[in-house]
Amino acid sequence: MNLLVLGSGGRESALAWKLSRSPLAEHLYCMPGNPGTASFATNVNCSLSDFESIAQHISNLSVDMLVVGPENPLVEGITDFLHERMPSLMVIGPGRDGARLEGSKDFAKAFMTRYSIPTAAYRTFESSQLEDANAFMEQLKPPFVLKADGLAAGKGVIISDSIEEARQELASMFEGRFGDAGSKVVIEEYLSGIELSVFVLTDSKDYLMLPNAKDYKRIGEGDTGPNTGGMGSVSPVPFADDLFMSKVEERIVKPTVHGIAAEGMDYCGFIFIGLMNCAGDPYVIEYNVRMGDPECESVVRRIDSDLLEHLQAAAKGTLSSEKIVVSPKSSVTVMAVSGGYPGSYGKGFPISGLDTDSGEDDIVLFHAGTAVSGAEVVTSGGRVLAVTSLADSLNEARIASYRRLSVISFEGIFYRNDIGSDLLDF
Repeated sequence: MNLLVLGSGGRESALAWKLSRSPLAEHLYCMPGNPGTASFATNVNCSLSDFESIAQHISNLSVDMLVVGPENPLVEGITDFLHERMPSLMVIGPGRDGARLEGSKDFAKAFMTRYSIPTAAYRTFESSQLEDANAFMEQLKPPFVLKADGLAAGKGVIISDSIEEARQELASMFEGRFGDAGSKVVIEEYLSGIELSVFVLTDSKDYLMLPNAKDYKRIGEGDTGPNTGGMGSVSPVPFADDLFMSKVEERIVKPTVHGIAAEGMDYCGFIFIGLMNCAGDPYVIEYNVRMGDPECESVVRRIDSDLLEHLQAAAKGTLSSEKIVVSPKSSVTVMAVSGGYPGSYGKGFPISGLDTDSGEDDIVLFHAGTAVSGAEVVTSGGRVLAVTSLADSLNEARIASYRRLSVISFEGIFYRNDIGSDLLDF
């Protein structure tokens, strides 16, 4: 079949790389893709917000399946738009109704409440309710968790240790710090524990459990400094043993899929469930309606079965007959980022040490924020490259990723040296 992967980052690079290895894939296109995807797919230049142009390309290229990588097109309704015009097109990504699970944190929290899915206690406030919001925070114990209701590029969550700081942060959110995304703010109790991410593929009735992962959001080692889009990830998560994962499936995954079906959501695609392990019990922090980044880079390396076959079954509503095969090995992804990220940073710096990867090795280099300038591959984003290694142990995978990174350079290159180190003793 002919496939189109929508997006240009590390997540889309990893999805396209995995799908390119399927015998079911005849022609693979990436829109717009990047210099890395160009080595195993055909890049097609098009704006992700231009739905009419995307539809025209899908028609011209005889695309059978569209895999939507980022969240914005899903929240904006690309699945609904295409289904109205091309009913036979297989779209991996929920409709606008299902995408509200990520597009509105208030909707997601209310959904969890309706289906008794464990999560932190919360209330939602608008800017006109500033006094009520401050009064609610007085009832909570620090730290205080503030979340912009809408999409904020993964940076709309603020954790404040003091009530004074939390009040200032809340006021700045209501004043437009995150644009329209912060017109409503969810304030919730702080959950103490260890974070991890669980991924599910669903056709709105049945589901497949994909490998779990843990990502590292802070820019600095030891989880210090401001949040980023993600500095690395590992899979599997050592503390997520069979007992814990059975709790996740029974208490969270099953009621989530049940809720999707009960509310009649158009949902064929991935569910990213951000969790907190609180003394052995899982609580939901958030839903995303696509794969995570950089978790996706680690997760796809551990899927030994044919991901495209699973996606086709989801699109056809036959997911109940699918069996996923997961590698027992460990995968570690380390992001190389531009100097200054997540603040301001320069672009256009030549990258050395890339060397084309064969795709057969246990180390794969996924491009995230790169471009071509003349005959050179240069930096074009904050997160530039995702080096992902697969090995028999977590530590071996870490060593391999950092060894590969040591020969890559560009002006201002930065990466954390402690990805996965906190999990070595589990």
